[in-house]
Amino acid sequence: MPTISRVADQVTGQQSDQVAVQLRRIRGQLEGINNMYQQERGCIEVVRQIIAARNSLGRVARDMLFNEASKCHREQRGQDFEAVLKEVFRN
Repeated sequence: MPTISRVADQVTGQQSDQVAVQLRRIRGQLEGINNMYQQERGCIEVVRQIIAARNSLGRVARDMLFNEASKCHREQRGQDFEAVLKEVFRN
């Protein structure tokens, strides 16, 4: 499983910093969820936090894809963004 720093290396400069911050925040959310589960907190309360963490991951993924699309467009490199999307969503 990729580490936060490895994922953050996939984008550049300030974007990388933003992704790393978002991923650290999500890691904190997941640790909080684990603590809630260990403390046998209410199911609805735990599930709400799981949904929030999942939504946060979706935002990070969207931001990373947007950054990749922008980078492909700026660099006008041979890599087709459609191919990038197919690779990301192949499973």
